[in-house]
Amino acid sequence: MLMRILHGLLLLSISGLALAAEDRVFDVHVHIWEGEKSVKEYLGQLQSAGQDVAGFGGIHMAVLGKLDHTRAKNDDLVALSKRYPKLMPIASVHPYDGEAAFAELARLDALGVKAIKLHPHTQKFDAADERVLALCKRAGELGFVVLMDNANILPGDNQKLFNLALATPKTHFVFTHLGALEFRFWNILPLARTAKGLMENNIHFDIAGTVVLLADSPLEDEFVWTLRNVGIDNLLLGSDFPQMSLKQGVDALERLPLTEEEKRKIRWENASRLFSLEDLKSPAKPTAPR
Repeated sequence: MLMRILHGLLLLSISGLALAAEDRVFDVHVHIWEGEKSVKEYLGQLQSAGQDVAGFGGIHMAVLGKLDHTRAKNDDLVALSKRYPKLMPIASVHPYDGEAAFAELARLDALGVKAIKLHPHTQKFDAADERVLALCKRAGELGFVVLMDNANILPGDNQKLFNLALATPKTHFVFTHLGALEFRFWNILPLARTAKGLMENNIHFDIAGTVVLLADSPLEDEFVWTLRNVGIDNLLLGSDFPQMSLKQGVDALERLPLTEEEKRKIRWENASRLFSLEDLKSPAKPTAPR
């Protein structure tokens, strides 16, 4: 009898661990505007909502010409990641800062940072500029994943990012928001992939905000069709905190007519592979498939 009880408890324990693994969530899109204050507010929001997180990407964005400020903010993110092990620092440079931006990339590489964030509109640069191309190419050579805003604020934003990814095939990009309400453009990817030698599998997306807007909407079926066309393995979940909460994103994803396996990949597995999240404190670079 005792052996049966022990066996039952073991099975329950294993089942619980499997369930916990399936429920893991990585939030790739958390703005840390105010340093530790922002981190505490984010974690407090999670606690209030009863939402667990296995890890999150803390973002800041560099300002053109403010080199000392950029380095200080990047250092602050790295320091916060040591105090809050679930935080993965997503640092930043400005593409128009030239050699100073390249030097900062090298310094961040030595610190073990895995990703940087660029935002054409917030940082006021043109994604089609040759300086952006050069920076993204160098970032890829160093092993950084480059997050780039893709809310498609102005006409042509999607096309510029597509061309940038084609021109830097060794750089892995996460285009955030999946084009927002211009998500239809990215259905070109299945066709583009059939062109021999045109592109690598280096385009990924987060669905921060967009999933909240489109779940339960008249566009939901088309959105899900797009998610599968761009590739479920290329999708990550994000909150866009403080603008929205992770709970909103998780609940919206859950309402989409996707399989449990597809949702699990978006919540955790794809980010884990792209950013090597087995140990958030590890300096190892991404091991995403090339």
